[in-house]
Amino acid sequence: MKSVKTFYWLPKCTTCQRAEQFLLDHGITIDTYVDVKTEAVDKATLQQLAEALGGVDKLFSKRALKYRALGLHEQTLSDADMLDWMAKEYTFIKRPVLVTDEGQVLSGFVPKQYKTLVAQATPSA
Repeated sequence: MKSVKTFYWLPKCTTCQRAEQFLLDHGITIDTYVDVKTEAVDKATLQQLAEALGGVDKLFSKRALKYRALGLHEQTLSDADMLDWMAKEYTFIKRPVLVTDEGQVLSGFVPKQYKTLVAQATPSA
């Protein structure tokens, strides 16, 4: 049975809760939960996650309320800037982020991507 190695989330985030429930409903176990609010994710880990996703912009959340409040939407942020913001403010990490045992990384809850993940986990008869 396939499992999720690490699940970065906010326990009170409804999107994260839906993603977790989707996985559990499909028989996918979660080995380690990381609450990004109480357990800071270091910059090196964020860099690795971003690289696995295909770019820092795929991990950085522009939907965070602070994105506009801090005027970041009026700036051109470099990859280094986005990593700095995510390292110091968890709200800029697009959640949830999951890492499979095979090293596949997904960020955000996109049911289509999760269905593909589950299909890959299901052994062929």
